[in-house]
Amino acid sequence: MLRFAVLAAGLAAFALAGCASDDVGPSKAELKARWDAENVYPQAYKRDLLAFLRTYLNEPSGVRAASVSAPVLRDVGPGQRYYACVRYTERKSTGGYAQPKDGVAVYVSGKLDRFFDEKREVEPFCKDVAFTPFPELEALTR
Repeated sequence: MLRFAVLAAGLAAFALAGCASDDVGPSKAELKARWDAENVYPQAYKRDLLAFLRTYLNEPSGVRAASVSAPVLRDVGPGQRYYACVRYTERKSTGGYAQPKDGVAVYVSGKLDRFFDEKREVEPFCKDVAFTPFPELEALTR
């Protein structure tokens, strides 16, 4: 009988805890604080980009005219994120070269979080940034 009472009390407490957690959640201020806390300057942004592009590009060796911007904060989603633009001309598998391409790397907690290179999405981010040479990308190998 005592075992049944303890089990019933435990189940009741568990049920009440479940109900309480449905009503309580982080406030908007807490969510914004969490988002902002993840805005850590990406010290290794070039290294992260190189590691990503080595797997992303069809032909990572032979990239020409590579350049990159320093990471800057910009509104992305519900707050700000660090992002960097990269510009490069990729070698095609046929041996020729494609048109120059721009991409945007978005960083969270100092690490590369996502990359996009659709022209209409990239343009607003990269139209006014200052690019500097990125010879490490040109020296990339498989």
